[in-house]
Amino acid sequence: MFRSVLLCSLAFAAGQGTSSAAPSPSDPDIPYLRKQGTATQLVVDHKPFLMLAGELLNNSATSVEYMKPIWPKLADAKFNTILAGVSWAQIEPAEGKFDFSVLDGVIRDARQANLHLVLLWFGTWKNGLSSYPPDWVKKDFQRFPRVQIVGDKTPWPVFGGSRTNFTGSLSIELFSTFGDATRDADARAFAALMRHVKDVDGSKHTVVMIQVENETGLQGDTRDRSPAANKAYAGPAPVELMDYLQRHKGALIPELNKVWEAAGFKTSGTWEEVFGKGRTTEEIFMAWNFARYINRVIEAGKAEYPIPMFLNCPQFGFGTAPAPLKGGGQSGGAMPDAMDVWRAGAPAVDVFAADIYSPNFTGFCAKYSQSGNPLLIAETGGGADLKTKAIYAFGRHDAMGFSPFGIDRMGTTNNPDPVGYKLLSQLAPMILQHQGNGTMSAVLMNATNPVQKVPVGNYTLEVAPSRPRGGGGGGATPAARGGGAAAGGGGLGGTAAAPVPSVAIFIATGPDEYYIAGNGVTVTFSSNTPGTPLAGLGVVEEGTFVDGHWVPGRWLAGDDTEEGDYLILRDMNIFRVTVYSYR
Repeated sequence: MFRSVLLCSLAFAAGQGTSSAAPSPSDPDIPYLRKQGTATQLVVDHKPFLMLAGELLNNSATSVEYMKPIWPKLADAKFNTILAGVSWAQIEPAEGKFDFSVLDGVIRDARQANLHLVLLWFGTWKNGLSSYPPDWVKKDFQRFPRVQIVGDKTPWPVFGGSRTNFTGSLSIELFSTFGDATRDADARAFAALMRHVKDVDGSKHTVVMIQVENETGLQGDTRDRSPAANKAYAGPAPVELMDYLQRHKGALIPELNKVWEAAGFKTSGTWEEVFGKGRTTEEIFMAWNFARYINRVIEAGKAEYPIPMFLNCPQFGFGTAPAPLKGGGQSGGAMPDAMDVWRAGAPAVDVFAADIYSPNFTGFCAKYSQSGNPLLIAETGGGADLKTKAIYAFGRHDAMGFSPFGIDRMGTTNNPDPVGYKLLSQLAPMILQHQGNGTMSAVLMNATNPVQKVPVGNYTLEVAPSRPRGGGGGGATPAARGGGAAAGGGGLGGTAAAPVPSVAIFIATGPDEYYIAGNGVTVTFSSNTPGTPLAGLGVVEEGTFVDGHWVPGRWLAGDDTEEGDYLILRDMNIFRVTVYSYR
């Protein structure tokens, strides 16, 4: 798996990575997922594919005309994948009568712009409510039941109007997981969608993945209080869930394991007997029922066209949403703490993708990439720090894709590279080659952790925020010579400790060779070989990748490397660096 950088240029043309334990689908020509070492990669047209993605505003793709001037701007900004919503109401305005004319235009125009698509199925649920089902579904309260919640006179800004203060039970515009007719109608519509996508795109592969529903969860209460839900909650925890927990005992997500342990690791009983009383158990209950519902929808779609399908997930964990789940918090979504519940209930889900709007970006990357779940960032926000987040996610966590939200409103005149994809598109083939094999990492600096040590290849890299030119030499680390927290940092979570983003990605392409890119940091090398702890810089070559081939620019030494003592990263440039160790 360890190859020279010359082979990396060949990998760009061939798009090949090294696969280990990678089962192919029944039709290997369609997009699918495979393992490479510890990483999971999306394979498109027999080549690993890195999604340099962005999500449109929710309703942008409902109009072909609206999108026409946007496609070329996205292509110019080096996006290669666009996440676009598909509204159930638009494609099935009358029951059993489908209209895919707008979707056909979106797929056609994306293909002409040389862009791939991830379709977002806005079906039963979106953002903890149900605004995208067709009118014929919304108007039938008997056939398609709603969730009921319990009020306490607390204002609920998310519902607005006369629903902000009440006591007792209230039906909200959120379809219940206990509505089998709703589930079956959603599944039929989704199956029709996937059948049509296969018909119009099955040989072209413009559409590479599907997101099923959107940020599924319950707002306003911890669980559904409808009669059917109350009966289920009072009954036994499902055998399928309990079997899963027992099979994976000791390897469960820690938060779920603690809940089960606190209740005595019971293997049967009611929900409260197995998990205890309280909010967390009600969230687990909702997670299970959302999972069973969505699994049926996914199974119906995959029966028609089995390309990879994922869920995007709200970022809160058990009990951490705004209590009591009003004003943004959701219960039952496929959040990191509940991933094992969802795995048990929805085995057809391929990836639990992250929506990260928290300042703690690095923390949530770690949460969503635990327990073997591939990191796919389906939504994120931010301004200038989008570039740092994308580089970090791909370099540190072998991310499959990165997607900021609302890309059709991003300006391109003054900010032609809003997400840093002009840089990442150069590095993409090398990133794909080195995913999952321990030869790549990244850092994202912040004020509370201004110096980081990262082992990559044969060396440990000490990374500190950049400092002004002209500091003293003498062999000490940049931090020891005054390059610590006061010299810069910032970037993460809006902490303004530095005027420039501080990020770096490191790829070891040989025993003593690295490709490094980033901004706002200094990098000092130390050897991992016993007896030769010191390391110096040999060749420091600035350059670019053009069509997968390295094109060298300036050779740097002297003031630009502190006389070979450490590497200084500025302006999101790429460097080829050789290192030598000595006593």
